Amino acid sequence: MRYTGPKNRLARRQGADLGLKTVGSKSHARLLKKLNVLPGQHGTRGRRKTTEYGIQLKEKQKLRFMFGITESQQKKYYKAAVKKKGNTALHLTKSLEARLDNVVFRLGFAPTRAAARQLVNHGHFKVNDKIVTIPSFQTKINEIISFTNEKTAKIPYVEKNLNNKDIILPTWLERKATVGKIIGEPDIDDIKNLINLRLVVEYYSR
Repeated sequence: MRYTGPKNRLARRQGADLGLKTVGSKSHARLLKKLNVLPGQHGTRGRRKTTEYGIQLKEKQKLRFMFGITESQQKKYYKAAVKKKGNTALHLTKSLEARLDNVVFRLGFAPTRAAARQLVNHGHFKVNDKIVTIPSFQTKINEIISFTNEKTAKIPYVEKNLNNKDIILPTWLERKATVGKIIGEPDIDDIKNLINLRLVVEYYSR
C-alpha cells in the first residue's frame, strides 16, 4: 500500500528530505527546521538501539517513500535488477529513475513526484507524441516528454515550477521550454547521497 500519511512526519522519521514537499513552501521550511528531530512527543527517549536489520530496513523504506511506490512494486524492481549482470544497485536505480512520473519531476514539470504521478494519471503528458497515463511507464533514451496540451503548463503549480531557475537537471536529461528529452541513462549518483543503496540490496538479499 502506498503511504498517504503526513509527509513531514515521514521525512523526519527517516531523517532525510525525500522530496515529498514543494521546495520553498512553508511546509518544506518547517521540515528543514525539524528534520533532525524525530516525530513524537518524547523524542528519542525510550527508543531502542537500531540493529543492523533496522538500518537496512530504514534505507529500504527511504527509497520506497522517495519514489512513492508500494512495497510489492519495489520488490519487483529489485528482482528484475538481480537478474541483470553487473551492479544490482545501479540497475535498481535506473529502473526507478526511468519511471515516467520521476522523469516528469526531474525535468521540473512538477514540484514533487506525487504531483507528477497525478499529472501523468490524468493524461497530461505524452511520450513521443503518444499520451501515457501509467506513472510506472519505463522511459528510454531519446524519448521526448511533452505536455498533452498547452493548458497543462498554465496550471499554477506547474507554471511556477517551470519558472523556477534553481532547478538543476540531471546529466541524463535535457529540457527546452516545455519539452524534455532523455539523453542518457540514469546514474546512481543522483540518489546515493540520500540513500545507501548497498544496504537496500543487502536487505532484499537476506
